[in-house]
Order: sequence, then structure tokens, then C-alpha cells
Amino acid sequence: MKRTVISIVLFTAVIGVVFAGCRKDGDSSIKVGVIAELTGDIPAVGASCRNASEMAVKEINDAGGIEIGGRKYKVELFIEDSASKPDQAASSAQKLITQKGVVAIVGPNSSSNAIPASEIAESAKVVLITPWSTNPKTTLDAKTGAPKRYVFRAAFIDPFQGRVVAKFALNTMKAKKAAVLYDVASDYNKGIAEFFKNTFEENGGQVVAFESYTTNDKDFSAQLTKMKSAGPDVIFLPNYYNEVPLQVQQAHRLGIRTPFLGSDSWGSQDLTKLCGSDCEGYYFTTHYSPDSAAPAAKKFIQAYTVAYGKTPDDVAALTYDSFGLLRQALAGAGKLDRDSVRNALAGIQGYEGVTGKMQFREGSGDPIKSAVVVRIQGEKFVWFADAQP
Repeated sequence: MKRTVISIVLFTAVIGVVFAGCRKDGDSSIKVGVIAELTGDIPAVGASCRNASEMAVKEINDAGGIEIGGRKYKVELFIEDSASKPDQAASSAQKLITQKGVVAIVGPNSSSNAIPASEIAESAKVVLITPWSTNPKTTLDAKTGAPKRYVFRAAFIDPFQGRVVAKFALNTMKAKKAAVLYDVASDYNKGIAEFFKNTFEENGGQVVAFESYTTNDKDFSAQLTKMKSAGPDVIFLPNYYNEVPLQVQQAHRLGIRTPFLGSDSWGSQDLTKLCGSDCEGYYFTTHYSPDSAAPAAKKFIQAYTVAYGKTPDDVAALTYDSFGLLRQALAGAGKLDRDSVRNALAGIQGYEGVTGKMQFREGSGDPIKSAVVVRIQGEKFVWFADAQP
């Protein structure tokens, strides 16, 4: 049924572009859409995306807008809720393209939502920049495996992150045996679990337990008991911030004292609120660390903290960078049409963002950029190391 729904949405998007995809000469604004997980199982991700989007657009408009072809345009923002459901993410993309006539879309964030939305955008030839999706499938054609032309991301991809986590476990944590627990129903969790396993084993390590569960499961005792018996030196949890605390706490109740290691899906401050001291001292890979940010990034961090009463997490930083990339592409496009914006974005050779330096190579929507490893100390994520591509 899901495949049928998405196919219908794809057809609607293509037809709608014919009638609604062109700008009118009298338009005085740049219409940009955002798809965020405002409701559903990861609402903290959606809130960060929305907050950073609104901040970025306010800064652009307060500065007088973006000059394109000798004329200044302000940005008109349209925000849609994916509810963290793939079908709704696809429908939101279709609505933004055919009903709102957006020139570009920022989001969705989770890979399970970004992948179907990216299919809609690619079919309609509308730029989509996902801030947080790291699964390679997001920017690749499902049938041919070739790069999509209109889909980009601000995040690094899972093959790179999987290598970083595995080598950190081997070289820094001196682990020889690892166990993995992941959500088999999620493209993100499953993908990075496999990349970690491959790299860990290729470099001399042994994955002694590779256990899975399904989204919304609450009892992990059977998988954790198997992992305990296998005697790993480290346990990798490439799972979302709202799941990890329950998994770690159940492990501790079973007497597991093996250190845990995570990925960028740990990056919400809600993790420390839910996990408390159970996650103290654990490491995870992510996109940036506020305490090691460059001066330009610190300006964003300070402004976001004042506006929203909290330090921006990686989703907020990546969303802000997505708008920064789009702003640079719009300014360099020369004219306000979707193909010109796409070409300008693909040609960005250098962008200094909150999450570091990045560039694109023609033929790929995946940026070249670095990652960081952070350590949980109290309620803070503290920089520990940088990892270069």
C-alpha cells in the first residue's frame, strides 16, 4: 500500500509542476518549503529544524533579502509536518511543490522520511536539501543507483560515519569484540549498523553479536542477554535519542557494564534528560560540537540560545547550514528558477558553516566534510576528537 501511495504522489507532483512550478514575474518573494518531524516519535528533531529555519529566514529578511539578477527578494517560508511518517513526508513535498510553488525544500531530517520526499523532489526537478539524513539512498536513484540531480544534504553520509565509529572503537577504545543492537525497520539504523560491522571486521575486530528489533519495541532483554553472553568490549547503538536511554537502562539492570557507543542520532539534549547518569562517559559521532565551534558558528549558537533557551543541537546547526547553502546558491544563480538554483548549489566549492567546511562535486549531492566525536559529561556533549574524510 505504501508503494502505491508514493507512486500516486509522484505522478501528482510531476503533473502539478507543469501548472504550478513556474514563477510569475510579479512575485516579490522566494518561496521555500520546510518538512520537519514536528509530531511523531522524534518531535525534538522537528522542533530544532523549525526553530533554525525560522531563525535563518528572519536573518535573511532582516538584512533586506537576497539579491538575484539585480533585484532583492525576501524569503517566504512554508512549514509542513511529516509526523515522522514516510507517506506524509512524500505528501508534504508534493504539497509544497504543486500548491505552494516553492523553489526549494529543506528537510525532511530522518532518512526514512527524506528518502520518499527526495523521490518527489527529484521527479519534479525541485531542489531538496535534507539537513540530517545520512543514508546514501537519499541522494541516489532507487532504480539506477546514479546520483539524483536535485537532491542534496548538509550532513555526512553513513559509510563515512560507520568507518569513523568503528575505527574509534578499535583505535581509541581498544575494542577487539563489538556487539550491535539496531532497528531493522529503519533505513538509517540498519544502514549504519552494517557499515560499522563491515569496517570493524575489515580492520581486525570481531562483531560477536548483531541483534535487531523493530520500531516502537520497548523490551530489549532477549537481545541484550545474548549480547552479554557474547562478551563484547563495546556495544554500538545506532539508534534514536528516545530509544537509547531505555536500551542502556535495561542493559544496566541486566548487569551489563560494557561501554556503549553511538551515532549522530544520539545528538538531542533530550538524550541526557531521559538517560541521566546511565549514559555518563559514553561517546558518539556527530556533526559539530558547540564547545569547539569556529567564531562564525558561535554567533549562531549564541543567537539560537537567546531565542530558544537551549544550545542548538546538530539538527538545528545542520538546518541553519542548509539555509546557508541555499542562500549562497540563490545569490549565485543569476535568475530565480529551479534549474539555475540547482546548478549553483551543485557548483559550491566552499561553504563555511556552523558544522564546518563543506563543498560539493558535480555529480553528487553529498558534501565533503568532517565529523566529530563527543563525550557525554553530565548534561553536556563535550568535544573529544575530529574525524576527517
